[in-house]
Order: sequence, then structure tokens, then C-alpha cells
Amino acid sequence: MTVCAAALGCAGGPTPEERAEAALLERAREIHARVVTLDSHVDIPLDFATFNVDPGRRGDQQVDLPKMREGGLDAAFFIVYVAQTERTPDNYARARADAMTKFEAIHRMADEMYPDEIEIAYRADDVERIASSGKLVAAIGIENGYAIGTDLARLAAYHELGARYMTLAHSGNNDIADSATARDRGGEAEPEHGGVSEFGAQVIAEMNRLGIMVDVSHISKEAMLAAARLSAAPVIASHSSVAALHGHARNLDDEQLDALRASGGVLQTVALGAFLTESAERLSTAYAGLRSDFGMIPGQQPEELGAEPAIDFLDRLEGLNRRHPDATVADFVDHIDHAVERIGIDHVGISSDFDGGGGVSGWSDAGETLNVTVELVRRGYTEAEIEQLWGGNLLRVWREAERVASELQAAGG
Repeated sequence: MTVCAAALGCAGGPTPEERAEAALLERAREIHARVVTLDSHVDIPLDFATFNVDPGRRGDQQVDLPKMREGGLDAAFFIVYVAQTERTPDNYARARADAMTKFEAIHRMADEMYPDEIEIAYRADDVERIASSGKLVAAIGIENGYAIGTDLARLAAYHELGARYMTLAHSGNNDIADSATARDRGGEAEPEHGGVSEFGAQVIAEMNRLGIMVDVSHISKEAMLAAARLSAAPVIASHSSVAALHGHARNLDDEQLDALRASGGVLQTVALGAFLTESAERLSTAYAGLRSDFGMIPGQQPEELGAEPAIDFLDRLEGLNRRHPDATVADFVDHIDHAVERIGIDHVGISSDFDGGGGVSGWSDAGETLNVTVELVRRGYTEAEIEQLWGGNLLRVWREAERVASELQAAGG
């Protein structure tokens, strides 16, 4: 009778494990719906908010408005990224032009194309106000201080357009700071400034005066530690993970995490596989090699190769995926766990780097955002802690940057 009853129970309804999982999923959905979910780093192409890349249509981008709605992603920092090139007058002008193209695209999306769907946040309080109205939220960050060249006045112009954080450098040194990686992505960058340059110190001071958060992702360890010391406001790492779990040059070691905490800042842990696990980093390297073997240009899709080459490409890609499993949401939350254990729940947040290399199995685009909350609930994080991770901590730092700016301006700075 016992065996029969057990069998009937298995056939006639969910197991205790299945019921527990269903309850966990329901709790995660409820929490996800209540908290403001803010992704601090979403890249955009130069033709964003055009017919080619329409954020209001479901397309190939990892983030668009339909996917944000589907995944319950309330807010995102859309990124004005400029590539690092040789520092010449012509290239400075080109970088400024690229930056303006992206600023204009973000404003076109929110102000002209979809004003009933999404609104730009200029203050931390705007994020919660806009989200509570039912609209999606667009904030703006700059990736690479090369966007200002050597012109400090550009910061005020960019702030007026909505920039609320700026990554001091990207791949390769610039006039502001040393990078953690070389411009050709072939390894670590050679030190040029010993961290932050004299001009870089002026840039940080002006960012503090304006209320632009100082972003220390991408810069060298020496530059990161110097920026944390120099800044009068807390610093952020907008899209980095932890070196203790995977020693990638783009991750922060425990000394850097401690400096981030001492500044009052926040690590926006990034869901980019190569930064999370050795296997995923090997996959990323092998995938780049595979694309090179087929002569593929950035953005080119396998189907554009033609029928037979596309089949060959996908077969070889399947083999790579078997040999080098990608990182998962669980791997991503492992990095969150370490950061929380090291520097405390008040100093950790979440970013994707979508459309800039980010995404892991289970959070491959904005439509799967709920899965991050599910894993956080599974790990035992409370609703209050999840609210902090999903945006509360970053909004605290943003408000502190506003407070510091107000004081500096009142003092005549």
C-alpha cells in the first residue's frame, strides 16, 4: 500500500520539491513586481533609435522596450560609449561626435519615439517617480572619459544632456587614467599615469561638482584606488565582478572592494560570462577565434554567411559550447554573494552589460530578468536586500553624488 500510495501521489500531483519550487517562483515574482529593478549598464549602437534599431520593436538587441516589459526590468542606464583610439585632434572630435550621436539617440527614444513608454531620469528620485507611473526609466551613463578629450567643459554639457556617471577610461589608457586592459584587448595596459593623471584629478573634481558619479570599471587597480581617494562622493563600478572568484583583469580584487566600501560606493556586479568563470572566458576567446576563422565582421550573423558556411559555423559553435560551458545565473549570483560577504549588502548591485558582451545562461536578455530575482530568493536574500541589490544601493550613491554637488556649488565650487 505504501508503494502504491507513493506512486499514486507521484502520478496524481506535484511532489513536495515541485510544490516548494512553485512557491519560491511565486514569491520571486511578487518581489520582482514590487521592487524597482535597475540595470546599470546597457550598451547601444550608433544607429540606436532609428528604423534599423527601433527600441520599441522586439529585435536582435538584448534590450528593447518589449523585452524590458516582459522581464520586469524597470530601469536601465543606456550607455554613451566611445571607443579608445589614438589621441589626436581628429580622433577627439570623432569621439565627441559619436558621443553626441548616442545622446541624441537616447533622447529621440524617450522624447520623440516613445514618450508614453519611457522617460529619462535626471535625478535619483526621478527613477522611482517614473517607475511608479508605469513607464520604463532611461538613465544615461558615459563609458570612457575619452568622450571629453582634454576639454573639461564637455562634462557640464554632457551633464545637461543627462549623463549621471562616467567611466574614466575603457580599453586603453586615455588622458584621464590608466586602463586595466590594452586598447587591442591583447592583455593588460602599460601604465602611463601611475593611476590617475593630474588632468584626471581635475576631471574627478568637476564630476563631483556637477553630480556625475565616478565610475571605476575598466581602469587599472592603481587608478581605481586613486579615484576612490580623490572623489568627494562615493564611486561606483558600473559593470565589474570579483577577482576572488575569477581573476579577470576587469574584475576587482578584495583590496579594491574594500576601497569601494570605504568610499561609500557600490559594485554593480556584471553578468558577463568571461568575467565570471574560467570556462566562460575560454568560450569567449574560442568564439572570437571562430568568427575570425569565418571572416565575420562585428554584428554579422551566421545566416549571412550562406547556407553551407552557416551550418558549418553552427556545428563548430555547438562543439565549443560543449567543451566550454557558458556561465549561468547561479555563477553570476556567486559573485554577488562574495561581494556581499566581503563588503556588505549596502555596497552591491546588478548590471548586465547587455549589447556590449554581457549575458549568461538564464539571463541572456532583458526578457529573462526575473531569473536573477529567482536565484536571489533561492539563496535566501530578503525582499529588502533584493530591493537594495536591484537598484536601492545605486540610487543611494546617486543621491549622495547630488548632495555633494549641491554642497560644492553652494560653497562656490
